[in-house]
Amino acid sequence: MTERVIKPLGRGFLFLDSHPAGCARIVRDMAEQVEARTPGRRTALVIGSSSGYGLATTIAGLARYGVDGIGVSFEKAPTARRTATAGWYRTAETAALAAELGRSWSFVNADAFSDDTKNDVLDLVAELGGIDHLIYSVAAPRRVDPRNGETYQSALKTIGAPYTTKSLAYEDGEPVLQEVGIDVATDDELAQTVKVMGGEDWARWITALQERDLLRPGFNTVALTYIGSELTGPIYRQGSIGAAKADLEQTALNLAKDGVSAMTSVNGAAVTQASSAIPGIGLYVSILHKVHGLQTPVQQSISLWDQLTGEAPLDLDDEGRIRLDRWELTDDVQSAIRTQWESATAANIGEVADTEWFLAEVRRLYGFDVPGVDYEAETEVDVEWPTKA
Repeated sequence: MTERVIKPLGRGFLFLDSHPAGCARIVRDMAEQVEARTPGRRTALVIGSSSGYGLATTIAGLARYGVDGIGVSFEKAPTARRTATAGWYRTAETAALAAELGRSWSFVNADAFSDDTKNDVLDLVAELGGIDHLIYSVAAPRRVDPRNGETYQSALKTIGAPYTTKSLAYEDGEPVLQEVGIDVATDDELAQTVKVMGGEDWARWITALQERDLLRPGFNTVALTYIGSELTGPIYRQGSIGAAKADLEQTALNLAKDGVSAMTSVNGAAVTQASSAIPGIGLYVSILHKVHGLQTPVQQSISLWDQLTGEAPLDLDDEGRIRLDRWELTDDVQSAIRTQWESATAANIGEVADTEWFLAEVRRLYGFDVPGVDYEAETEVDVEWPTKA
């Protein structure tokens, strides 16, 4: 047993440690947002189940429809010097929640891009008798392709011309408005970003499941994606990441042509470990929260499950994408955000944007600033990876 007081030490939006009790409380708070429906015999495989929308989708499916399944993520265990990653502790608590609800869940800690991981996970899928749903929610900076051994690195860059944006940072806990320049991606950087964040690995998961006849009748799959505002477009949707997202969407179309019910789900803005690192996104989300508020990832995931299970009709756009972001992209909301964005200066940044809320949300990603948690008390950091729930 190793108990100690854990403080939020780090730099920028990155923290060295995470708080086990805070992470556990977050999982419970997310589950409390879910109104249960009558459970059915549904099974799911969630790739990227420990954080962000992948975590929200796992909890929403589990708590709302009693889904059984398998979650895959890649987290670091606790060491003598450091706690485990936040996703490690969130997964442990998700497994505890599943056990309390009487559901069968396995959680695999491994590289989702690896063929060995796929083989191990598919053995677990076979024990479930196949799956009804696959949720693909992978956010990784790099990928090793097991077929050729090459390592690909994603790049956060623009396409065509460099771009400078306003961006939110913090110094000693105080909000600071910065100007951040983004370089143009080379053709190689663009190709590598697509290799990491595009749809190739998603398609490989589907093929592997098909080859072992593990897709149950009525199977469907979604990959989670984001479009966002014109304000963030040059860096996100029209940039290197956007090229990867376009590839993800094309993969859905290709899978559908092959007879697989495959779609992308366009989620709304949220504070995640991946998004907080992108220049401009923090400012955009903090203004969005100020002028309108956000639908939580759990609220959006409830809507997604209602649509995937047929309890609600699919809300598709002209390109066949599920749209969970319509609340964010209305003309009124975007106009209000633009007004605040354009008026933001170093002197008024704390007034035009909800900067205090945003910093608290970033800290919550690591289990800090969670109501009801005593951060002066010692907490157990050596939490084991869950066995099957």
